[in-house]
Amino acid sequence: MKILNIFLGILMLVMAASCTNLDEKLYDKVSSSDYGKTPSEIETIVGRAYASLRGFSDEISNAFPTCEFVLFLSETTSDEACIPTRGADWYDEGRYQEAQFHTWTPQNLLVLSAWRYSYTGINKINLIIDQVNKSELSDDEKAVVNAELRGVRAYYYYMLLDLYGNVPITTGVSIAEGITNSPRSEVYAFVESELLEILDLLPAEKLYGRFTQNVANTLLARLYINSEVYIGQARWDDCIEACDRVKGYQLEPNYFTNFLTENENSQENIWVIPYDSKEGTVGNFFASLSFHYKQKQAFSATSNYTDCVNGICLQPGVYSAFDDTDIRKQGFLEGDQISMATGSVILMDNGTPLTYTEEIIDYTNAFQNEGVRIKKYEVKEGETWERDHDFVLMRYAEILMMKAECYMRMGAPVMARQMVVQIRERANIETPADIDIEFIDQEWLREFTLEGLRRSVNIRMGDWFNPWWNKDATPEYRALFPIPQYELDLNSKLVQNPGY
Repeated sequence: MKILNIFLGILMLVMAASCTNLDEKLYDKVSSSDYGKTPSEIETIVGRAYASLRGFSDEISNAFPTCEFVLFLSETTSDEACIPTRGADWYDEGRYQEAQFHTWTPQNLLVLSAWRYSYTGINKINLIIDQVNKSELSDDEKAVVNAELRGVRAYYYYMLLDLYGNVPITTGVSIAEGITNSPRSEVYAFVESELLEILDLLPAEKLYGRFTQNVANTLLARLYINSEVYIGQARWDDCIEACDRVKGYQLEPNYFTNFLTENENSQENIWVIPYDSKEGTVGNFFASLSFHYKQKQAFSATSNYTDCVNGICLQPGVYSAFDDTDIRKQGFLEGDQISMATGSVILMDNGTPLTYTEEIIDYTNAFQNEGVRIKKYEVKEGETWERDHDFVLMRYAEILMMKAECYMRMGAPVMARQMVVQIRERANIETPADIDIEFIDQEWLREFTLEGLRRSVNIRMGDWFNPWWNKDATPEYRALFPIPQYELDLNSKLVQNPGY
């Protein structure tokens, strides 16, 4: 059965140190302000912190971490993915062209959505912590429950640190409106101190979907590997030490086990966002945004597959960066798409074959079949718009890659190669005898395509500022996104990031 409730029963876990049933409905709303005083009531509200990770959609923006527009902000501004304008489709007020050309403005909806995603989660967690603190739990019990809540909150603040840099820090029940920005260095220090303070209070064992010591150490490693970008100070040793504290995980022999519909059995995935469409989870529909409108014919002889809208695809050059024997290349669709019903190439409405090409001739007026499509997560006949796979936030391969990069930067390429070779052997490709930082950069791209890490790697490696396909050189100030204009209008104390 799909694991849905990742936090109900936390009190029994932390007070009895035993397992509990996680196959329960996730309570996401509590109507009464008087609710949440007792341990049994706390059980039903703490899961809201984890539910917030799935994001939301309202009349202002879509804030979903699997696609619109949170993941899209990172991916379509990186050198991995793009959303071409295809005739009348996907112009969308020019937001994706701004992302591609690195000309975004504070009015761009992608910029707003990631901000709202993070602060909506933070504000919800602050309210839950306040409710926990007013409960009948002992102080020690409150500290243990709050540790996981603070961990999830630190994850949101890490996102804000990475994307916007200078942001308000709020830990009380008041929302961020009316609070001024903190410098990026202070946000960095806050994330680090929060994680270090809660580390020993977090569960040491592997608990699916929960913020554990392993998750905290992975997040610390992300913080440290980017420290030179964030605060101008390299912390390669600290990154390696944090990686070494991650225990109990291993590379799955089959790369795609991590991305199956039922991927909760992966021994590699360190932290995920659980989804189960039968229980009403929403926001997990990336594949539908990538495939051509008629792709369903390739997945079902009766077209028993959800509608698709022909959007996001790989930038030219990404697909060809994979060796032909690299099994990770199987996570994409290129070439003729064959109808399961007829055995022939599917025809588009204009009568031409549905043949995905890596080349995109004119990004602002692309053909419908241009761009390699993303099929990294399992595709099944009969799927609906909302998918059931759990979305992977962290996995053990990232631990190996972070260590490899740190060793390389510290002048130990032999040690770096030992990390990389494990990943490439799993991918069925050999590793050159001599590797360098550019090789590490490209391995990040191949291993984690469309997993939300590429923008940070681009900036850390310096690629971000160089011209690449369909993009001129990027000014240094655009390593940070602007504070959204919508938020500036709400809060006069916010200060716009330099350059905007």
